[in-house]
Amino acid sequence: MKILTVIFSIISVFYVAPVFIVLMNSFKTNAGISKYPFALPNAETFYGLKSYITGMFFGNFPFWKTILCSLFITVGGVFLILLCTSMCAWYLQRSNSIICKIIYYFCIFSMVVPFQMVMFTLAKTADNLHLTNPVGILVIYLGFGAGLAVFMFSGFVKSIPIEIEEAADVDGAGPLKTFFGIVLPIMKPTFISVGILETMWIWNDYLLPYLILDKSLYKTIPIHIQYLNGSYGHTDTSAIMALIVLSIIPIIIFYFACQKYIIEGVVAGAVKG
Repeated sequence: MKILTVIFSIISVFYVAPVFIVLMNSFKTNAGISKYPFALPNAETFYGLKSYITGMFFGNFPFWKTILCSLFITVGGVFLILLCTSMCAWYLQRSNSIICKIIYYFCIFSMVVPFQMVMFTLAKTADNLHLTNPVGILVIYLGFGAGLAVFMFSGFVKSIPIEIEEAADVDGAGPLKTFFGIVLPIMKPTFISVGILETMWIWNDYLLPYLILDKSLYKTIPIHIQYLNGSYGHTDTSAIMALIVLSIIPIIIFYFACQKYIIEGVVAGAVKG
C-alpha cells in the first residue's frame, strides 16, 4: 500500500509541475523565461505583476470583456447541454420506438466523428446562419456536447426504477412534473459530473470559438491569449503565462469543489448496461 502511495505521489508531481512552472514564469521577464524557464524568479528575472497588467490591458480589447464572453459562453453552453440532453436521454430510454433507438445511436456515433472533418463546413454554415456571436455558438456547443451527455445520462436513466415514474403518473403528474420533480433530483450525481466535464471543455476550448466568433467583437480567453503572439515572431511570453494562470484558476477551483461527483456520476451511470 505504501509503495502505491509513493508511486501515485510521484505521478501527481508530473501533473502538478506544469501548472507550477506556468505560475512561476508568470512573474518573470521574457528574457528570464528564455534563460531560466525552470528556475525560481530572482532579482534578475523578477517582473512582478507587470506581466498580468500587460496581458489584461493588451490591445484594444479589454480582458474583462474577454472574461465576460468566456463566462457567458461557458455557463450558457453548459446549461443548454444539461437541460436538453438530460430530457432527451430520459425520453429516449423510456420510449421503445425504433426512431428513438436510432437517435440514441446517432448520438453515440457523433462522439467518434473528428471535429476536423466538419470544422470548415461548420464555420461556413455558422456564418450563413449568423451564429458568429456568443448566443449563436451556444447552439453549436449543444450539438457537439450532446453525444457524451446523452450517453452518460442514458446509462443512469437505465438504473432508475420505472415504478417511481409510474407512481407519479398515477398521482396525476405530467411528463414535465415527473422529470423535474422526480427524475432530475435522482440524476444529480450524473448531472453534476456531466456539467463538470462540459465546463472544462467549453472554458478551455480554442478552436471552435476561433472558427465561429467574430473576433473583432468577441474573444474568449484562449483567443485573447493567442493574440499576445505579435507579428514578426515576437511573443510576450510573460504576459501569456500570466493570462494562463488567470484562466486556469477558476476552472481549478470549480473542479476541486465538484471532483467527488465525477466518479460518483460515472459509476452510477454504469450500474446497468
